[in-house]
Amino acid sequence: MLNPPQPSRADESAPIRLGALAPLTPPGWADAGRHLLAGLDLGVREANAAGGIHGRPLELVVRDTAADPQRATAAMEEFDALGAVAVVGEYHSVVARAAASRADALGLPFLCSSAVLDALTDRPTDWVARIAPAQSHGWRVYAGHVLDAGHRRIAVATQPSVYWASGTRILRDHLASRGGTVVELDTTARTPAALCDALADLGVTALLLLVGHPEPATTLVRAVRSDPRLTDVLIGAPAGQPELPSWSAMLAGSGAAVPFLRYLPADPGPLGSRVSDDLRGLLGEPPSFVALEGWDSIAVLSAMLRHHGTRRADLAASWSRTSVDGSRGPIRFSRAAGTTTWQWAWPPVHVADRDPAAPDRFRTLSAGGHP
Repeated sequence: MLNPPQPSRADESAPIRLGALAPLTPPGWADAGRHLLAGLDLGVREANAAGGIHGRPLELVVRDTAADPQRATAAMEEFDALGAVAVVGEYHSVVARAAASRADALGLPFLCSSAVLDALTDRPTDWVARIAPAQSHGWRVYAGHVLDAGHRRIAVATQPSVYWASGTRILRDHLASRGGTVVELDTTARTPAALCDALADLGVTALLLLVGHPEPATTLVRAVRSDPRLTDVLIGAPAGQPELPSWSAMLAGSGAAVPFLRYLPADPGPLGSRVSDDLRGLLGEPPSFVALEGWDSIAVLSAMLRHHGTRRADLAASWSRTSVDGSRGPIRFSRAAGTTTWQWAWPPVHVADRDPAAPDRFRTLSAGGHP
């Protein structure tokens, strides 16, 4: 094995800066950002406790995107000016897309931790890689679960967004090819009561929430759960809103039995269990898969920096040569079909919900699914 590139003498003790993007304030999903940042922070602490990168500590420079693509673009410019060797993070897909496009233009490696929109850039690029699965992969698994549960007439409650439009298209294409139908209900044009009327009139058996959290998702759940006409209608949330503690805190028992996607293995293994325990200590609550995505991102970049040095171009050239034991399984990057970036293909995917008998407990509804 070739010896990894060594820093110049002048840089031997200087911190290695990593930019970090996360939604930490509204209208971003701050809960998701808090978990993502906890995972990133734990990964950096552990890397530095193990001696850093050839004796140089990692330094995480965090910027709040607040779900705003323009803030992400500005942050990427700032990271570039600060000499960051790479950038990690982000949860919201439209924000990650803006960051990825700017990373490609700047020649700044970006490892997207948690956003899933298939095409993060308009063209293939070596500057961007992703830990989270592509939306089309996970959402097809979810659509298969809905069909297996016996649902053929399905409504989706939507908001205007590239991400939600992409999700609607994936669900419609996958369900239609297997005898299902999808009716789209725009929540910006209907009150919750009017949406319930439409569900009753259409005779659907499942409503999938392709909307933001906490609003309008929580209001819609309460409206459907309290409507006696819709007692047998399944509520689903493929984007994973029920994963974070705020869902249960706001909805209690009404938020149970809402199937969603989790990017976790059926068996976490020793490393996953250890990382989860450490994250629980940092967060004061059970960590979500979003927190583990953050930890895995730092594990990947730490390995790349140790073996390939701190030059941006060298890092961008090393995605396909990187193999890391992540908290949720071995991580390797390839060019997955339909994506424009380097991709871990694939993180573990399963469908889960919160147990009606104990809303703080999760149930695995289907594991090891395939699109």
